[in-house]
Amino acid sequence: MTHKAVEQLVRAAGSGAAELDAVTAAMRPEQVASILIDEVLFRAGIPDNDWPVVIEVRIMTKGLTIPYFIRAAKGVPVDLIPQPSPDKRVAMRIDYDVAELARELFGSRDNLESAARATTPLPRATKAGPGSSTSPEQLAYLGAAAQAVHAVLEGCTSKAPDLAKLAVRHRSAKNGLVHRFGPRYERHLRPLRRESLRVLEIGFGGYDSAFDGGSLRMWKHYFPRSWIFGLDISDQSHLDEQRITTLRADQSDTDALVRIAGQYGPFDVVIDDGSHINEHVRSSFAALLPYVRTGGYYVIEDLWTSYRPSYGGSEDPADCGGTSLGLLKTLTDGLHHEELPVAGIGGYAAANVTGLHVYHNIAFIEKGRNTEGGVPRCPTV
Repeated sequence: MTHKAVEQLVRAAGSGAAELDAVTAAMRPEQVASILIDEVLFRAGIPDNDWPVVIEVRIMTKGLTIPYFIRAAKGVPVDLIPQPSPDKRVAMRIDYDVAELARELFGSRDNLESAARATTPLPRATKAGPGSSTSPEQLAYLGAAAQAVHAVLEGCTSKAPDLAKLAVRHRSAKNGLVHRFGPRYERHLRPLRRESLRVLEIGFGGYDSAFDGGSLRMWKHYFPRSWIFGLDISDQSHLDEQRITTLRADQSDTDALVRIAGQYGPFDVVIDDGSHINEHVRSSFAALLPYVRTGGYYVIEDLWTSYRPSYGGSEDPADCGGTSLGLLKTLTDGLHHEELPVAGIGGYAAANVTGLHVYHNIAFIEKGRNTEGGVPRCPTV
C-alpha cells in the first residue's frame, strides 16, 4: 500500500462525490478495499463476546464484491482470517458500497450520517451453532454475534471516543497516569479533528515498553483524515503502518530537524514529548516553528523539568533564562513586541506566535501572524 494512494483516497473522500468516484475508478478495486478494511480493523472496538465469532465484511466496487473475514474474540483486537471452509460458521455479513464506506471513514464533516449498509445474519449461524437451535448455548452464540458486529461497526465510523479513552485503549501515557493532558488536547485540537492534518510528535515511547508507540496510534485514531509522524532518536520503523510514519533523528540536532521538516512538513501540530532537556526543548522550538502552518499548534509537554537541574533546569523560578518555562515567558513578551520600547525583541517567534495557553506541565503555542499593530505611544503628561 502506497502513502500516495491512501492520501488520494482520504482527500477525495473529503471532497465531492465526483472526485471520489474519479479516484476510486483510477485505482484497483482491491487497493481501495484494502485501504478501507485496514482502517476498519484499526478503529474496531475490542470485542466482548464470549463465543469467538467470524464476521464477513463485503465491499462493493466496480461491480465486484470483495469479501473480508474478521475474527472477533473477547478481549483481543479483531483480525483478518482466510475465508473459512464451508463447515465453519460465519455469523453475520456486513455489506458496504465502497464510496459510502470511504466517506464514512474519511469524510470531512463531523455531522456525517452513518454510511448505508446491509447487515445480515447468515442462516448457518443460527443452525450450526453449539447445541440445538433452541438451546441456551445457541442463544448465547447469537448474542455473541451481535456483540461482535457491534465491535466491527465501531471500526466503520470516524466518530472516535475522546482522547482520555483513546489513551487507555492505545496505551498512551498522556492521560490517566501522572498526566491529565487529555482534556487540554481536546480543548485545542477537537476543532481540527476532521481536517486533513500533518501531526509530528517528538518522542513517542518504544524501547519494548508498555507504551510502545501508543500515542502515535492514539493520534491516528483521533484524527481520522490525518498523517501522523513520530520522530525518535532510535529506529522505531516497526511501528510504521497506514497513516503512521516514524522518523529517526536526535532532537538536539537542529540541522536534522530542519531537513526532516522540509521533507515531511509543514505540520499542523508539533508535540514535543522528547528528551525534556530544556536546551533541547528550546532549540527544537526555534528550528521547527517556521514549519508549523498558520493556525496550527506547537505543544510542549512536561514543563516540570524547568525546575530540575538534571534536565538543565533551575530550582529557582527567577533563574529561568535557559528553561522551557523561560521560553514561554519570553514568548509572552514577544506577543507584545509592537509595544516594547526596544524593537526586534523576540525575533521570528514574536511576529509568528499569536497565543499562549499554559497549563500544569503542558503549553499550547498558537502559530500565526502577530503584526496587528501596536498601541500608539501617548506623550508623557
